[in-house]
Amino acid sequence: METDCSLMQRPSPHFPVESITSRGHSSPDSPQVGVIAKTATESRSTDRENTRKVFSQRTNSLLGIQIVGSGSYVPDQVVTNEDLQAERGFDPDWISQRTGILERRHAPEGQATSDLCIEAARRAIRSARIDPSEIDLVLVGTFTPDYNCPSTACIVQDKLGLDAAAVDLQAACSGFIYSMVTGAQYVATGNSKVALVIGGDCNSRIVDPQDRRIAPLFGDGAGAVLMTRGEPHQGLICYQMGADGSGGPLLQCAVGGTRNPVTVDDVEAGRQYLAMDGSAVFKWAVRVLTDTIELVLSKSGMSIHDVSLYLVHQANKRIIDAAVSQLGIDPERVFSNLERYGNTSGGSIPLALDEAFQAGRINRGDTILMCGFGAGLTWGTSLFRW
Repeated sequence: METDCSLMQRPSPHFPVESITSRGHSSPDSPQVGVIAKTATESRSTDRENTRKVFSQRTNSLLGIQIVGSGSYVPDQVVTNEDLQAERGFDPDWISQRTGILERRHAPEGQATSDLCIEAARRAIRSARIDPSEIDLVLVGTFTPDYNCPSTACIVQDKLGLDAAAVDLQAACSGFIYSMVTGAQYVATGNSKVALVIGGDCNSRIVDPQDRRIAPLFGDGAGAVLMTRGEPHQGLICYQMGADGSGGPLLQCAVGGTRNPVTVDDVEAGRQYLAMDGSAVFKWAVRVLTDTIELVLSKSGMSIHDVSLYLVHQANKRIIDAAVSQLGIDPERVFSNLERYGNTSGGSIPLALDEAFQAGRINRGDTILMCGFGAGLTWGTSLFRW
């Protein structure tokens, strides 16, 4: 049964309902400017009128589910900062100092998002030692699908030979959390026996390879988990999913959809690539990361010290460090593989989860906090008891 997690735990302190775009948090090396595409003056009045829509205090809980297997996959091609310097003239020191990224993986020609997801899924199935015939639901969190139609999930379902419903969920870097929570609903209600939940993206195909501000940030990768019914104490102790569509222009592929079908002029101008307001996204990410973690912990009646391991979206080391510092989290409890893979978007959290599990950092009974945030704007945070 799904409930507000505040009803299951001890009472939590009152949180003022403030917009994430007007909170007083600050971030290092960032000017004091508004984080939404509107000007600060234009957005404040709107935010005050619609604060619940921007950062709701709504949370939920869903116990009685478990993750029984995980797997991940990244392409073989390693692209280091030095490679980017030699090939494109990028400054490797600037990249490492500003992002914490030392290398990333790029899919070779002929390899697409579904290929990454399929291999991650196969490894998860082997890890879980589950007969694939038991899998009856496939969810893929991605914003870089193989095609607009059919869905990447259908391609995965077919290649794996599964008798299962299959659908994509598009929430960018929050895609895995959205997919995991969705899969959990099906499992908890008995409408799915075994759900295959995948997060994966092939970001190297949607960024301008010559854009020194964006191209070095992103890599390609995928991760997958298998979810089934579990013990009453296992599962989502507390979770929050949120969206603020007014910030959509901060991270956007402006052409290629039904609003602006791609033209020859667009391709020549590079408008089909991902565009990002880096400074604004940085400040928003620090705010939402701290706000959503504080909210989920408070609603569950837990402290930062009760969390065994933090699996935060691997977007930028400075974002993670700023939020960890503000929240007072022990950095030793924060798992990171950012330096090796960069930002893999939907693949980020499940890739980190699988590596942490393989390294022995996740054990039965542990409490894991996972948090994704990205384009949409979207975010999702889950406090998961393993």
